[in-house]
Amino acid sequence: MAFPSPAGGAVTGADLSAISTTGYSSDSTLSPAIQTIWSKEILFQAMPVLRFEQFAVKKTELGVMPGLTINFMRYNNLSVNQTTAAELTEGVRLEPVALSASQIQITVKEHGQAVAVTELLLNASFDDVMASASRLLGRHMAQSMDIQARNTLYANGIPFGGGAAVAPDVVFGRTAATTRGAISPYDAGTLGSAASPGYLSPATIKDAVEVLAGKNIPRLGDTYVCFVHPSQSRSLRDWPEFIEVTKYAAPGNFMLGEIGRIYDVVFIETTQVAKGLSLPADLDPVTGGAQAPLADSYTSVMIGDNAFGHAIALPVELRDGGVIDFGREHGLAWYAIWGFGVITHESRVLINTLGGAIS
Repeated sequence: MAFPSPAGGAVTGADLSAISTTGYSSDSTLSPAIQTIWSKEILFQAMPVLRFEQFAVKKTELGVMPGLTINFMRYNNLSVNQTTAAELTEGVRLEPVALSASQIQITVKEHGQAVAVTELLLNASFDDVMASASRLLGRHMAQSMDIQARNTLYANGIPFGGGAAVAPDVVFGRTAATTRGAISPYDAGTLGSAASPGYLSPATIKDAVEVLAGKNIPRLGDTYVCFVHPSQSRSLRDWPEFIEVTKYAAPGNFMLGEIGRIYDVVFIETTQVAKGLSLPADLDPVTGGAQAPLADSYTSVMIGDNAFGHAIALPVELRDGGVIDFGREHGLAWYAIWGFGVITHESRVLINTLGGAIS
């Protein structure tokens, strides 16, 4: 039978110098023997990683020839007569037309981060500090890459045929229905605006798909991909049309971060989705750029095929700092040379909606 410990015998959450080990006043000399215990389980702060980059078109030609830029050449489609199509007339000579093309460039830059620890720390710590440091560096690399990929999707892009860069299309959420229940499939509600966007709903997804499909944007496989903030997906989950990833007919066949799908759109949930609507050059996920964002407005992005590219000159490497200060300091860093750029500017549409559940 276990007996309760004497009063004053607890050692958790108190000053060790004032604790009596057994509950008796005569054992105060044993206090230095009571040591602080550290768990062997190392905890890392949660962070979003690698949601956007997985859908980029990878280009590695930079390793073949010197230079810092990858050039893409895009041929413009031949025009088709909307009345006669390509019909020929007997006796009339077939006149050739010239081909036209435009170029897109993705410039690469250096990226990296380093940490340093002392020889004293490595020998005195109970934890494998260098192993933890390498894991932190890997997570830092992943978030850095994903932020740059996200910013690229929000940025202006050069249209086919060249010309000035244009911003992606924007679709706003719909407000709650007034004549029927908020989740009624028969009333999609009223289309919102920049000043008063509605919530993310199946009707909003249909609006965004209409923009992409209306521009003949191919799908990524058999679906479009939409990156949503958890506050946006909250309202989407209330609709019966939403299919959770656990209810797929083929479990396990999903992409990193996928939470479900509706119609022909797959949803990737990430907190990297920017808050507010401040288009693209002034877009800042923290301050909202030049335009103050609504308190709970988020701008998700839906993409099709060839939306953006990832040019890789040097893949990510984990590098040792070498001998520093006669071996007293140990450095570790990740280093890479890459760049992101918009390939098909029409292959993106921004969706600005409120966060939370539909009231």
